[in-house]
Amino acid sequence: MEKLTVVSGVGVPLRRSNVDTDQIIPAVFLKRVTKSGFDDALFYAWRRNPEFVLNRSEYANGKILVTGPDFGTGSSREHAVWALHDYGFKVIISPRFADIFYGNTAKNGVLAAIMPQESIELLWKLLEEEPGRSMTVDLIERTVTCGDVTLPFEVNDYTRWRLMNGYDDIDLTLQHEDDITAYEKLRAERFPFKPKTLPAKHMPEHRIASAREQDEGEWSGPISGQRGALSTGPELRRDLRAA
Repeated sequence: MEKLTVVSGVGVPLRRSNVDTDQIIPAVFLKRVTKSGFDDALFYAWRRNPEFVLNRSEYANGKILVTGPDFGTGSSREHAVWALHDYGFKVIISPRFADIFYGNTAKNGVLAAIMPQESIELLWKLLEEEPGRSMTVDLIERTVTCGDVTLPFEVNDYTRWRLMNGYDDIDLTLQHEDDITAYEKLRAERFPFKPKTLPAKHMPEHRIASAREQDEGEWSGPISGQRGALSTGPELRRDLRAA
């Protein structure tokens, strides 16, 4: 997992609260078997509206999402974080996150930074005054800088340590590889009749890049060509099932 210490990039103001994981990525996309390729699925229904913030060119390269309270509620699907990461977001700022979603962010290289609502309101104001404005999130100092304003954010020490070192769950496990190997050797000697455990495989690191980094020009997601018409009710459900 890529180390995260300082992130600079376009800030995206998402003036919504109680954004659940089904709004982040609909359940229809959970049938995919990979951890990448979910950028087109992010906020699938909302992106049908041409006025939605992510459809504005100023925010096309957003890396930092500033949103309202209770972000990531609902289903525990880890795909929600995969979609945000694959789209290009490295930091999500909110006054409050759902517990499981918060845990999933740290496992997938995304910082969930907690700030009070008044700080969020100020960031929204600054980002909307100058669409496309760049921000800097410093995990070392635990600060967010936007223009001339620098504000503190909260993150627990364990999550901060994991992100700064780029440790996912497998990385943490492999730190004890010598102990695991010794145990497996002892287990094989004492209990030769039990199945053997396969040795750990060290795979080369592979960065999951956002599809936008490939300079593909006009967005060509699964709903391209339909962005001018916002469907609701049965029509939207049919579209989702057909995707």
